[in-house]
Amino acid sequence: QVQLVESGGGLVQPGGSLRLSCTVSGSIFSINAMGWYRQAPGKERELVAKFRRGGTTNYVDSVKGRFTISRDNAKNTVYLQMNSLKPEDTAVYYCNAAVYLYRGDSYEYDYWGQGTQVTVSS
Repeated sequence: QVQLVESGGGLVQPGGSLRLSCTVSGSIFSINAMGWYRQAPGKERELVAKFRRGGTTNYVDSVKGRFTISRDNAKNTVYLQMNSLKPEDTAVYYCNAAVYLYRGDSYEYDYWGQGTQVTVSS
């Protein structure tokens, strides 16, 4: 059974830093895309940062220059380093991964983590 295991959320003061991590557990063949979304109260879920097929990355404009996504392919893990945090970064952060379960798969399976709360407040 494939699961995404997240960690690293918490409460931090404005200007502070947090690092989120997300690991794909279970048997898979490959990860095609993986990254982070967030959802603040009363708002729609939005893409924060993501590795896409081919290794390119995308960031939402509001986090560019402050957040960095990185990955450890050997551990099937992605990280989100969040610096210079602002109150408007407060949200539940969700990890997402699109994977092939088997060699030769043409169907991409989409998985979500359970979410981790990030609160930026003084």
